[in-house]
Amino acid sequence: MKLSIIIVSYNIKFFLEQCLNSVFDAIKDIETEIIVVDNNSVDGSVNIVKEKFPQVTLIANNENVGFSKANNQGIRISKGEYVLLLNPDTIVKNDTFSKCIDFMDSNVDAGSVGVKMFDGSGRYLHESKRGLPSPWVSLCKISGIARIFPKSPKFNGYYLGHLDNNKIHKVDVLSGAFMMLRKSVLDKIGLLDESFFMYGEDIDLSYRVTNAGYSNYYFPETQIIHYKGESTKKASFNYVKHFYNAMLIFNKKHFANRNTFFFDSLIKMSILLRAFFAIANRFINRIILPLTDILLIYLGMYLIKEYWEENIKYIEGGHYPPQLINIILPGCIIIWLLSLFINGAYIKPLKISKTIKGVFWGSIIIMLTYSFLNESLRFSRAIIILSCLWTLIAILLSRFLFHFLGLFNIVIEMRKNNKIFIIGDKEESLRISSLLKQIGYNYSYIASAFELIGDDIKGNINNKVVLSKINEIIKIYDINLIIFCIKNFQHDEIIKLMENIENKTIEFKIAPKDEDLLIGSNNVNIIKDLFVIEINSITNSENKVYKRAFDLCFSFIIILLSPLLMLIFKQKIYFVINIWKILIGKISFVSYNSNYEKDSFLPKIKKGVLFTTDAVNELFLNKEITKNLNLLYARNYKVQIDLFIVYKNFLKLDRPLNLK
Repeated sequence: MKLSIIIVSYNIKFFLEQCLNSVFDAIKDIETEIIVVDNNSVDGSVNIVKEKFPQVTLIANNENVGFSKANNQGIRISKGEYVLLLNPDTIVKNDTFSKCIDFMDSNVDAGSVGVKMFDGSGRYLHESKRGLPSPWVSLCKISGIARIFPKSPKFNGYYLGHLDNNKIHKVDVLSGAFMMLRKSVLDKIGLLDESFFMYGEDIDLSYRVTNAGYSNYYFPETQIIHYKGESTKKASFNYVKHFYNAMLIFNKKHFANRNTFFFDSLIKMSILLRAFFAIANRFINRIILPLTDILLIYLGMYLIKEYWEENIKYIEGGHYPPQLINIILPGCIIIWLLSLFINGAYIKPLKISKTIKGVFWGSIIIMLTYSFLNESLRFSRAIIILSCLWTLIAILLSRFLFHFLGLFNIVIEMRKNNKIFIIGDKEESLRISSLLKQIGYNYSYIASAFELIGDDIKGNINNKVVLSKINEIIKIYDINLIIFCIKNFQHDEIIKLMENIENKTIEFKIAPKDEDLLIGSNNVNIIKDLFVIEINSITNSENKVYKRAFDLCFSFIIILLSPLLMLIFKQKIYFVINIWKILIGKISFVSYNSNYEKDSFLPKIKKGVLFTTDAVNELFLNKEITKNLNLLYARNYKVQIDLFIVYKNFLKLDRPLNLK
């Protein structure tokens, strides 16, 4: 056995399937075994492997044991001369394995080899080659100095920015996303250290390879796509904590007698500082818009009041009563803020239409409320009307100002009409374009390589003539999305083309053969039964705010009416428990049907007292209808759906809820 490929999978079935397809294309002339270790996925990953890849050795864990332990499970049963640790969100070229094996056969000092990696947008991933995270290197990375001097060997020692990305180098650290090792070296140095649960295990393993007298080689003569590389991860506190805790473990293990206290203190201080700045930044970004709105509305109304008072109302002297500033003005601010919040004007990216709606409805409520006030509090309708105009203009201008200056992570969403270029033959191009039209995908232009290039597209999409034509088409038609039809091209052709596209802002998606889905850099679009499920669609910021607002508001209404409602519910204890849990945010009024949730790829939301299936008669329910109702709910969530289901099934709110 020449090669053992070990893939650890966790809730990533669509990427896993494409990874395995590319792997099988690349091992045709190599004696290979493929071992998939699944860490208790609930998205159907295990079934995908069993049904579509029966020749794969599958280890299905009953819990998530972590990356290191899962890899060790595979290594222990491997029989190959070489062992490859491969992430499931990768796509390899047809020559990737053969070139790496030939290189290691020719270089006996090579203990491990890694390759040049790109993300799903064709951008080079810097973690393809790395240096050891010494105290100085770590400090430069943590502080951001490395970003300022990306090519400096002194300041960017972590990503080795001074080394040519297109040349072979001996490096300190290779990425665990693709790491081919000699089995004999693993037998000598031991398996992955299982104390590294999530990050750092590849650093530790690379260090042990070099300590054993072997070399880690960065080998850019073949490339892979790594969809969810470090560049796609958010710099969240959780990520920072796990990443730098891994550095602590590494330091204690290998540098126990070399300034351990200093390094530990440095890392711990870094975690605290990053946590502080992350929390402070998040807090400022959340309050800056409401705070700006408060200041602008207050300032505008105050100046309008002063002008009207001096030049219109009390020309010969006098002042408005203090209630105008002390009662009316704060009341208007509160109403506008609530209206803006309810209409989603604070959800990023900002939508101008929601801001206008928020100000408009707030203004309507203010003017209606003003007309019903006691005459002693109705000081000037003109001030109210002028304040409404000022609020609309000032708030819109402030948002545009923040947007164009790039301040506080405030971005106004501009309607993006995708201009799509499908690279495939006539049959596949028509299939994909037809599916996109059926589901109403947002695009203003769609064309195929078959139409614009013709038969030249067949055979080799990377020859100079075709590549030149593709780059020309991108410029002329302002293409921003390219869809590759995997049925017509090899994975290595696609990877090479992504690398050669001149416009690096292009988004890429892959349309697998005979599958109604598109795989992109950060998401999977599933096109089925006229549904398109954007992963996390129901859990995006806007929907989360609306759903939680509905839960809170309706809970308060029920609490206010509880003396009467308690008379109509049979299971009063469960009713009280359910409403309390909804109020504190542990559960929601409505969720998926729990009987089928685990069998789907639906984004996770809170458990609900009521289900999507409560919207229809039980006599018409079956597994397929239930699945489709869940899909519709995830894709098209609106507060009205929750309201309808609660209205229709109000007497079921005392339903006992199993939270397991």
